[in-house]
Amino acid sequence: MAIKRISSGGPFEAKIGYCRAVVAGGFVHVAGTVGEGATVQDQCRAALATIEKALAEAGASFPDVVRVNYYLPDATEFEPCWPILLETFGANPPAATMIECNLIDPKFRIEIELTAHLPAG
Repeated sequence: MAIKRISSGGPFEAKIGYCRAVVAGGFVHVAGTVGEGATVQDQCRAALATIEKALAEAGASFPDVVRVNYYLPDATEFEPCWPILLETFGANPPAATMIECNLIDPKFRIEIELTAHLPAG
């Protein structure tokens, strides 16, 4: 099976040398993704929109996600994202981890990284 690389054209991809997602071995591995916005909820929605586009290009969608990692510089900002995440994954919840850590730029409040299983077909 060939490896497919998916780029979203984001500025960090070119600066750092990575791509938004890699399709390999029946899985879609999506790199840590941040989003623009004034609030953590805005950034969460924006990150999920970028991820959704990468998943679609790979032939997958949110119900195919099996693992997700959330990275936040302030763990108290995770709870305001819960309704957004429940709306996104509700009926098909993935295994998940939340880690409090610094992100690449202090303006970012959440980074989301995930893995999806490609549907058969």
